[in-house]
Amino acid sequence: MDTLETHQIGDDGLARQRLRLWLQMLKAVRHVEGSLRERLRSGYGTTLPRFDVLAALHAEPDGMKMSELSQHLVVSNGNVTGVVDRLVSEGLAERQNVASDRRAFLVRITDKGRTLMNEMTEEHLRWIDKMFEDVSEPDAARGISIMLDIRHKH
Repeated sequence: MDTLETHQIGDDGLARQRLRLWLQMLKAVRHVEGSLRERLRSGYGTTLPRFDVLAALHAEPDGMKMSELSQHLVVSNGNVTGVVDRLVSEGLAERQNVASDRRAFLVRITDKGRTLMNEMTEEHLRWIDKMFEDVSEPDAARGISIMLDIRHKH
């Protein structure tokens, strides 16, 4: 049985405060994602899923199998396939068969995709820096620590 299901609340006030934290985190993520989606659409005519796939491929110059890509992005193979198909058709990524497995494909970013991703990555950094400009370095470090604590505990 999952330990979350059997968890007993020790301090109702703290439990409610943690719930408020979660709701504020969710609202913040939705706000940032919405802003990024709009900026990617208006500035580059692209979507956040396409950006995410290109970013993953950009970080792996030797390429990734489709299964690795979907696992890395925590989405289904079907969702990744559609995005990769469009990136390939636009010359931003390329697909090739894996010699050891005829059913598997290796996906790599192309030079054209790398050039675009280099530009978008720099712009993305500026956008995030601007959105988070009121967050101090110690607060950013503490926020990261809290997120890591949440992710690694459960």
